Amino acid sequence: MQNQQLMTSLSNGVQMPLLGLGVYDMYKQEAEQAVLWALETGYRLIDTASMYRNEAEIGNAVRQSGINRNDLFITTKVNNTDQGYEKTLKAFDVSLQKLNLDYVDLYLVHWPIKFTRKFTWKALERLYHEGRIKAIGVANYLIPFLEELQIEATEIPMVNQVEFSPYLYLEDLLNYCKERKIQLQAYSPLVRGQRMSDPKLLSMAEKYKKTPAQIILRWALQLGVSTIPKSSNLDRLKENFDVFDFEISEQDMAYINSFNENLRIVEDPMELY
Repeated sequence: MQNQQLMTSLSNGVQMPLLGLGVYDMYKQEAEQAVLWALETGYRLIDTASMYRNEAEIGNAVRQSGINRNDLFITTKVNNTDQGYEKTLKAFDVSLQKLNLDYVDLYLVHWPIKFTRKFTWKALERLYHEGRIKAIGVANYLIPFLEELQIEATEIPMVNQVEFSPYLYLEDLLNYCKERKIQLQAYSPLVRGQRMSDPKLLSMAEKYKKTPAQIILRWALQLGVSTIPKSSNLDRLKENFDVFDFEISEQDMAYINSFNENLRIVEDPMELY
């Protein structure tokens, strides 16, 4: 399958694929094989995290693939227990060593931990200014966290990765990020399969002769939202990548927006931290 995917330009000019592979809850050989299959399929963005405990396997797959490093976009994140200025600097070194890469394309604050997030962001800014990271960003940051960060930050996050789907349509956050040139990125876009039999979604799939998953991913891409569905199944990997040959109409996009029911798979960041 040809790599025909869409790219987005981050606020600092770095190019990032809009569609990527998330590798949460994949371990050892499963993670390595999934990334190899994904790269063979055409994916060029791979999203991992220290918390996932598979950075070494992701790095192995990247090297085995034989793909030029400059053509890949690798994201990792600082773990909650590693937050704070000095601890984050050390954690980044550990992640880089496990990945066995010269640099990371995107490094994220994994969660807005109350007492450490400000210092963690300062560490990311330092790593970015030193040229060790191509771009920096945050994850699970809703508007209040972004507002707080803006007070002291010298760099605005280039990416904000949050749970986002037609069933958790965070329109205010999407608009906020667009206005500030923060690229929104969706994890758990497929709601971990919980809404694949929704009659409204099935009607869209039938109309466009696509699968429910493909409708959701195409919807996100047309909103300008980067999306990182997770799968270690080769057929699903190919299915999730086969979303570049059709377009959802404006009317149907509005209809899919109406699917929102504030359904969260992961904890609400506002309640957790």
